[in-house]
Amino acid sequence: MSRYARQMILPEVGADGQARLARAHVLVVGAGGLGCPVLQYLGGAGVGRLTIVDGDVVEECNLHRQVLYAMQDIGRPKAEAAQAHLLSANPDLEVTALAQPLDAANAAAWVQAADLVVDAADSFAVSYILSDSCLAAGKPLISASALGQSGYAGGFCGSAPSLRAVFPDLPARAATCATAGVMGPAVGMIGALQAQLALKVLLGHQPSPCGQLFSFRLEDLHVSSFRFDDAEEPETALPFVAASQITPQDVVVELRPEEEAPRMAVPQARRIAPADLATADLPRGRRIVLCCRSGLRAWGAAATLQQAGHRSLALLAAGDSPA
Repeated sequence: MSRYARQMILPEVGADGQARLARAHVLVVGAGGLGCPVLQYLGGAGVGRLTIVDGDVVEECNLHRQVLYAMQDIGRPKAEAAQAHLLSANPDLEVTALAQPLDAANAAAWVQAADLVVDAADSFAVSYILSDSCLAAGKPLISASALGQSGYAGGFCGSAPSLRAVFPDLPARAATCATAGVMGPAVGMIGALQAQLALKVLLGHQPSPCGQLFSFRLEDLHVSSFRFDDAEEPETALPFVAASQITPQDVVVELRPEEEAPRMAVPQARRIAPADLATADLPRGRRIVLCCRSGLRAWGAAATLQQAGHRSLALLAAGDSPA
């Protein structure tokens, strides 16, 4: 009996739909709590080509929710461990492992090569970079976020508005799974929904998941959704850039204190505390690149400079260590 017999018996899939999945190429960015169920279900469904992008390694504290991995994977790059497990389960797949972070310099080429993109990364910067790249390339993006017992998943770009149209601003503060915790089944459920939405897009099912957002608050067992087909794109958008895209003409402001980042993101950077930006002497005729760990402080700092009349601004999320 065919591996996909129980799926192909569905009239909305059939042999033609299964063939479409076999020809599809999905880029999955992030192989953590969301990415694990996404990859397992897309691979199990017979999506023929998967490209996995993740620069992290497997840690023991991941295993309660990243159930694709086992103890023997600890210390191994997640992209490579995920590739091995997917091929072990389904050797007919074509799986490419890219054990490196996604940034504004490499995103466009990877997005262009795929039919659909799944954002399973735990990063504001990556989500907005992927949304910008998918919007420019006309590629559908299935994006999600999960923390604690809450989260969301939705379909953006392609035939729908972008992530920026729904979330034009970042939150004032951000927590992570490391600081706030996360329930394994909650993140697994949201990741499984991402896979379902991706399959529906690849199969051309209607109504399209592109333009719909699902929200989960599992601490009080609340689930809701809404469509945002008519959401308007913001008139201006703060772009994220990679360190490799910074030019000698750019003015780079390092917002992290020295104890957080002893070495600045790029040698030409000036270290200025966010509280001192309003009075800092910054030129108006050059692009100002604001740097912090996640992009959150840089986003807030950019708002301060916009109020002061600066218009050429960009953001650099340098991560936990200097670039």
